[in-house]
Amino acid sequence: MKIVKWGFIAAISLISLFPFYVMIMMSTYYSEDIFKGLPLVPSDYGLNNLRTVLQTDFFRVYANSLIVSITSVLLGVTTSMLVGYAVAKFRFRLKRFLNYFIIITMMVPTQVGLIGYIIEMKNLGFGNTLMPIILTWSAWPFGAFFMIQFMRDTVPNELLECARIDGAPEPLIFGKIVLPLVKPGLSTLATLVFLWSWNNYLLPLVTINNSKWFTLPLFVSTLGIVHRTDYGARMAALCMATIPVLLIFLMGSRSFIKGITAGAIKG
Repeated sequence: MKIVKWGFIAAISLISLFPFYVMIMMSTYYSEDIFKGLPLVPSDYGLNNLRTVLQTDFFRVYANSLIVSITSVLLGVTTSMLVGYAVAKFRFRLKRFLNYFIIITMMVPTQVGLIGYIIEMKNLGFGNTLMPIILTWSAWPFGAFFMIQFMRDTVPNELLECARIDGAPEPLIFGKIVLPLVKPGLSTLATLVFLWSWNNYLLPLVTINNSKWFTLPLFVSTLGIVHRTDYGARMAALCMATIPVLLIFLMGSRSFIKGITAGAIKG
């Protein structure tokens, strides 16, 4: 039975990793040769594709994406954590309205408010910069909703009340009691924000016109010349672009799974 189970897991893993393998193989081919068949063995054009990528502003673009993703994680996780704690553990007027408002906001497609958001950022003087891509995480409805549910299920009200009776100030309660309990949830949110901001294409596309501020998705889409798209170089750039994503997931996979499943089963 164990052989069947592990064989099934190995098969699923191989199927999941196959697209990454094909991407790596494509990065070793001349652009036009990619379409001659499914590339399953490496070719001899990989160094040329790598040279094409490195001769551009790849490292500056890489730095832009790292700045955007790391800042977005800090901003998105912080605001979601504070909103979640306030709604889940405090009583105040319009609390139910705020909860429903967050849920309704999650149902609205991002594209609906895109034009208004662009105009707002332009009026604030943030047009054609990295700020619109970062500030969008300051009001993240899914993050707030996730932390509300997570804190309701993992932070006992009795524990908070005991600390308040003992005279502990609210910042101390939050830092010493709440934060350690919600670390899996914060790790999950941080992983999601990093992945989504790292791969974000639409928002940078409509807010950035200066190549100085391009992020990796925009940069990859521009590789090539006027009448030719260099797919081999694009694949090489994508291979290097996936490195932080893989590292983040490998380092935080346990916390990510624990954060996703927390609250699903109450003890």
